[in-house]
Amino acid sequence: MRIVAVPPSDAELVARCRAGDDDAWRELVERFSRYIYGIAVQGFRLSEEEAEDVFQDVFARAYEHLGELRSDDAVRPWLAQLTRRRCIDTMRAGKREHATDEIIEDPADVEDRLARLDDALTVQQALAELSGPCREILDRFFARDESYRTIGEALDLPAGTIASRISRCLAKLRETLEGRNPVAVRSGRR
Repeated sequence: MRIVAVPPSDAELVARCRAGDDDAWRELVERFSRYIYGIAVQGFRLSEEEAEDVFQDVFARAYEHLGELRSDDAVRPWLAQLTRRRCIDTMRAGKREHATDEIIEDPADVEDRLARLDDALTVQQALAELSGPCREILDRFFARDESYRTIGEALDLPAGTIASRISRCLAKLRETLEGRNPVAVRSGRR
């Protein structure tokens, strides 16, 4: 029987961070780094340099104010809100420095991109909970866009087996995701 290490929940990580666990802090930063950067670059369309500044500032503020978080489970929305505020501040500062005739994006478009980023983070965390073989086959098929034949050659499996493995792994992923975001599941968003 193979034991699969399940990553700690967000709340567990926050609790360990509050207790002064440096490894937990590094894991928290790693877990949310792409999310924070994604909000800045994809959500607010900041330059890489501006996004990096936002990233650094958000995690510095999070480190300083983690004790003020009302619920350890709320770390993701809290970080997202910190990021949004910092991005808006950066955009305002940039507009003062560089007056332009750019059309400001519709806030609904920004919110839609942020919702997609949030969904992507949820899927990424659920993937981390799957077994190594499932993670690898789903990554190869969906993220790397490899064909059944290419995956089969890499994993030394018949190409015909790949479709059934993908199907089984997707079912496991679906089970892992159930209950995490009931509103999205009910509304048909995935």
